[in-house]
Amino acid sequence: MMYTFEEPLVLLLILPIIVGGLYLIKKGARKPLILSRIVVLSLLVVALASPFSLVSEVTSDDTPQIVIISDETSSMQLFKEGVGDNVYESLTANTPTTMIRLTGESTSLGDAVEQYSSGDNQIVLVTDGNSNFGKDLEEALQFSEEVGTTVYSVEPELEENDISVQILGDKTVVIGNENQFDVLVSQAGEEEIRYSFEVYAGDTLVRSGTFTQSARTRTIRVPYTFKKLGEKELSVTLTPLTSDKDSINNQFYKAIYVVPKPNIKMLTSDSSAPLGNVLYNLYSVSNTDEFTNIDDKKAIVLDNQNIRTLSETDVELLKEFVADGNGLVVVGGETSFDQGNYLNSSFEDLLPVLSKPTDWKGGRSIVLVLDVSQSTFHHESLSDILGNAIFVLEDENLRDAYAGVIAFGSEGIDVSGGLVYLGSQANILKLEEDISALTPGSTSETSLDQGLLIAQEWLENEVGELDIIIISDGGIEQSYEEALVVADEISDGDIQFYYVHVKSSAPSQRDQFGNIYAEDLMESVEGIYFPVQKGERANLEFEDLDIPDEPEDDEPIMTSFPLIEYNPNHFITRNLEVDGNITGYNDVTPKAGADRIVVTATGKPIITTWRYGLGRVAAITTDNGKGGQATWSSQMYSGNNSKLISSTMNWAIGNPQVEEGTVVEGDDTWFGSTATLYITRYDEGVPKLKYKGETLELAVTGKNTYETTIEPKNIGLHDVSGYPIAVNYAIEYRDVGMNEDLPVLIKANGGKTYTEKEALALLLTDAKANSLKSVQQPVSQKLYFLIAALLLFLTEIAVRRIREIRAANRERAEQ
Repeated sequence: MMYTFEEPLVLLLILPIIVGGLYLIKKGARKPLILSRIVVLSLLVVALASPFSLVSEVTSDDTPQIVIISDETSSMQLFKEGVGDNVYESLTANTPTTMIRLTGESTSLGDAVEQYSSGDNQIVLVTDGNSNFGKDLEEALQFSEEVGTTVYSVEPELEENDISVQILGDKTVVIGNENQFDVLVSQAGEEEIRYSFEVYAGDTLVRSGTFTQSARTRTIRVPYTFKKLGEKELSVTLTPLTSDKDSINNQFYKAIYVVPKPNIKMLTSDSSAPLGNVLYNLYSVSNTDEFTNIDDKKAIVLDNQNIRTLSETDVELLKEFVADGNGLVVVGGETSFDQGNYLNSSFEDLLPVLSKPTDWKGGRSIVLVLDVSQSTFHHESLSDILGNAIFVLEDENLRDAYAGVIAFGSEGIDVSGGLVYLGSQANILKLEEDISALTPGSTSETSLDQGLLIAQEWLENEVGELDIIIISDGGIEQSYEEALVVADEISDGDIQFYYVHVKSSAPSQRDQFGNIYAEDLMESVEGIYFPVQKGERANLEFEDLDIPDEPEDDEPIMTSFPLIEYNPNHFITRNLEVDGNITGYNDVTPKAGADRIVVTATGKPIITTWRYGLGRVAAITTDNGKGGQATWSSQMYSGNNSKLISSTMNWAIGNPQVEEGTVVEGDDTWFGSTATLYITRYDEGVPKLKYKGETLELAVTGKNTYETTIEPKNIGLHDVSGYPIAVNYAIEYRDVGMNEDLPVLIKANGGKTYTEKEALALLLTDAKANSLKSVQQPVSQKLYFLIAALLLFLTEIAVRRIREIRAANRERAEQ
């Protein structure tokens, strides 16, 4: 048992007691007596220091404090009115209830949740879940859970449909480059709707059509190339042909700022290769063999350059160039990377890859199914369950895998939002944060089958090595039979099971015959049972994946390697569909922290990226499309695949604006909101910006950097000294209908979502159940030390007295 002391400094008195005792022993005092006195006095000092331990006690409240946050902002006009009032009237008659109303043209649910989470109350959100202002709702829900406030949500009934439209895409674009814009059409319901639309670039009709839509959202791709510099406008007008509550959100404006082609430098021996053709069409390219005059360049491209062509001075210039915020793209070939002596060179420090062969470790998908039931709290195994999950994610052999996290208590909870690529350190850190934030639910159920059902859904369309890792205290008696049925169904699909059993005092780990449920479950599905004690970590050894066979010497060599988007959510591949083959590549290994973007079907990296200082580096480890004696990658530079090159260059360039004069940047805004502009001055003097004829006041935010705001009063395009800001309908009309992520967020943080009828019938009962809290109460332990001191003292006196009586009896016998 761990003890804490109210007066820990009192314990210092033990030192003089020990010193005094040793002194008396040295002077000839009786050693056993002095040692006994030292122990007795030390025990008394410990008692004086007031030791205590923390004991968990469960408290309950039959009249829990409830705060109803009723969302009555403009977006709620689509839903049944008065739901918040009905819930309030139902609750306030039986328990202390407070009503908070949110109104206006924006919804700050996160701010409200955080403001009213006090730890001794519970919150009910009556809302569509569309929080569009202030604190992030997910962070606010996590905060409320941490302080001990449970948050529920009530979904009002949707009574009318509404359609909204937006344009998504880059604001700053390069002249002459084709840009991809997305027109996003959303509806509040899921009924079949029809509408026509028109997209204009200025006064030019770019695209139009009529669509029928049944899904909540639909994306319409609109490619467009701007051919003049400066501020431009892209707009869309939606004409509903079926029901639509409000027309205010049927038109959308997007400000476009067209800038000159960025200056890049290319070092190549063949500027007429397909790579050169792409770059010369899209950028302002200079082609020299020297690293001179690079101050005005946004990126440098090294095409099939041997390490001999780079001096140490060149390498240092490149490092400084990239670290300052510029881009570097290194393209492979027969004299580059592994064939260009990059390995262990100072130049390789810049690159996201090592110039040595990589082993194929891709094609693995892992689902962690974590037990967060109440038993893991009561039997103190939760920290080990979560710790083992994080330990698995940190396995270096899984850097090319995808992983997802599911938690289960009374029901399964999607923690990670599906499978996430582990080759990104940011993804790993996010998963670890989400895992660390998991806490037990309010009920004592352990429904492993519910977690396995989600895992089954995730993996049913996946290929390659598929693993499910259950990490639990093994107390699955309640759901063992159901879990066995689901696990048997899953195992028929060649999925490997692991069960990390963190052993605890939970009685539901074994059946009446003493058999361990977790072990029996793994025997049934031919899985791996891995028991660990508290404090231990399971060192799972994953089966090696099948490596594609290398051809024998007398067999023909494979000449075609299909390309695969390994990270389809990256900027480079986000709006692309890669479909092509290459016939050769440089064999490299991605470094830790690098992002593998495109690979071959055999797992060989083709496009790999990372950040270096403030800049960006991309390694394209195949040739320029023309090559030397043989061409490796002609298909990469043709058709839709050619956009891989331009998107890689655009990623490396970052902001394409020329760093001279005054550079202005700022996002578009919504009616009723301010717009913030960020200004960088590259010339001498203080910049001046004008809006509607008035000079704007600038706030200094750093060396040559400034900030200002404007408050547009009307919807449309606004000009700030030649820089455009678009103002659209109030943000409250952007997201229509129920936020489908809200129930997931509520559930993940310990709450529950109801319909109005369910809330009236069940909410108070659940609130009472959730008022059960485990409270750490201090319990004094000083009495035990006093008793120990007294018993030792009395024992010493008794022993001494018995010895004196025996000695006296011997003397009388001798007389």
